[in-house]
Amino acid sequence: MTKYLKYLVLVSVFVLSFGSKRISRKKQVPAYYELELKGLNYRIRNDLSDFEHSKYIAKQVERFITRWELKGVALAVIKDEQLVYAQGFGTADRIGNEVEPGKLFRVASVSKLITAIAIMHLVEDGRLNLDDQVFGPGAILDNEYFREVRDKKLYQITVRNLLAHSGGWSQRYGDPAFHSLSIANKVGDPPPATMTTYSKYVASRRLSFPPGSQTSYSNMGYMFLGEVVSAITGKSYEDYVREDILIPNGILDMHIGHSNLMYKLPNEVDYFEQRGSQQIFDFNGKGLMVAKSDGGNPIELLGAAGGWICSVVELSRLLVLIDGYPQVHDILSDNSILEMTDNTYAKGPLGWRATTDHGTWARTGSMAGSVAMLKRQPDGLSWVFLSNTSSWKGSKFPYEINRFMQRLTRRVEEWPQQDLFNYYPIDTLPLAINH
Repeated sequence: MTKYLKYLVLVSVFVLSFGSKRISRKKQVPAYYELELKGLNYRIRNDLSDFEHSKYIAKQVERFITRWELKGVALAVIKDEQLVYAQGFGTADRIGNEVEPGKLFRVASVSKLITAIAIMHLVEDGRLNLDDQVFGPGAILDNEYFREVRDKKLYQITVRNLLAHSGGWSQRYGDPAFHSLSIANKVGDPPPATMTTYSKYVASRRLSFPPGSQTSYSNMGYMFLGEVVSAITGKSYEDYVREDILIPNGILDMHIGHSNLMYKLPNEVDYFEQRGSQQIFDFNGKGLMVAKSDGGNPIELLGAAGGWICSVVELSRLLVLIDGYPQVHDILSDNSILEMTDNTYAKGPLGWRATTDHGTWARTGSMAGSVAMLKRQPDGLSWVFLSNTSSWKGSKFPYEINRFMQRLTRRVEEWPQQDLFNYYPIDTLPLAINH
């Protein structure tokens, strides 16, 4: 059975189980099921978020787009766990198509939040412990590359250390995740680099600090968390996340993306870099000079650290399933959510970029050609911002996004009284719906 056939079977099971609770007639309208199989991204349109403040929001977003030279932006606002606003602005691609809420964007390090959810799901299932050792004999990743290592402290690294960026690696000489050609060269592997390449690399290097003693942002640590998920489940990292977490919860159109735009999905945006961006050698090692956003960065390899593509709509749906608010039942326990948002130094947060004691949780992501941010606020309002254009401010750009969204959401006091998560075009609905 192919991967896509497996996904179709899973989606069909979701449709039958979810739909049967809401529809009382035995004979269903085919268009309704077609939309269910495609998912939220194919039901939500820009015009569904028109309301009295739409012109104001559009004017502010257009100013923001112009100031920061962005091509396209998608926004979603969640109030009391209902999707009250989802809107696209600007252009999605080089043809000039407009951004719609269901368009897929690379979300860079927002992927780490997805990975943390997967890890906590395995912990709750009793298949994993945050204190489990990751590398070496008897550990989760017990393979030939970790039988003999240069720095024995590698054996002390736990799952929690990887989640909390306290594994022991630093970026003193650059981020290894974005220098895959150099990493392959160091260990004598032909490009493109693989996770085997990175296994050889970490086994042959010393750690910068003892695991758990301090923090240093590590994409590579999250790349290995993808290997942890695969080792525990016997599935690929992407298959486990989609089949066991996303699809059963009605999130059907999130995927690990592709490095080259020629392989992008039909509803995925194009990516644009800031003026003056330099080309680099392609990650495949063919010696071609390419844009970082189109063959320069190894998106598939980044995977659990930065490889996911999502829409604002489905990312919002995932957010309400882990936000700790009572209106919608979370997919993780209160204890797991507390564990993920604990901001004790070198212990957490896990997956989130930053959390505060009063209930503000944020996750950011940025790479060449994309920027993403989502935020859960203590007042019941949450939001998601995605763009297909990177800024010269790099990883600092989310601070500008946060300031902009704070001003915007404070100005709009009344959001539409609707929940787009449950929207269907009226002509596709069955004749009888149980409300």
